[in-house]
Amino acid sequence: MDFIEIQKIIADFNDSPTRELEIETDGFKLRLSKNEIATQLSSQVKNNIIAQETPKDDRKKDSNKLVSTNVPTPGITIDAPMVGSVYLQPEPTKPSFVKVGSVVKKGDVVCIIEAMKMMTEIKSDVNGVVKEVLVTNEELVEFGQPLIRIEEG
Repeated sequence: MDFIEIQKIIADFNDSPTRELEIETDGFKLRLSKNEIATQLSSQVKNNIIAQETPKDDRKKDSNKLVSTNVPTPGITIDAPMVGSVYLQPEPTKPSFVKVGSVVKKGDVVCIIEAMKMMTEIKSDVNGVVKEVLVTNEELVEFGQPLIRIEEG
């Protein structure tokens, strides 16, 4: 894999709704992440892109594979039940349904997903406090993509 190919992969990744991507090929490993890792300091920039080469002894014969990884983080995530555009506020001029620190109750609307001109309210399954909003307003989301992380309580 040459530098031009790596630059193209990074550009395509930045333009996609994919949150994490890991590629291993011929002893080369490339990991891209838009997620904040729990062990990072809060002052670090979100959307870090990490590229590293694996040591030669870690090479595998069948290493031509594409792997998507999820970093475990405490709390409960509300995941997208469908593909569509996510809206974090009921109308463009209205405040967001929730933000980090918001207290939510089971059944509270936390966002809306628009799919095929139909608006679907996404509701909290638990009582708790919003710890992280994992998407941006009007972002295209995939089925099962984490939207919001809530600490139950």
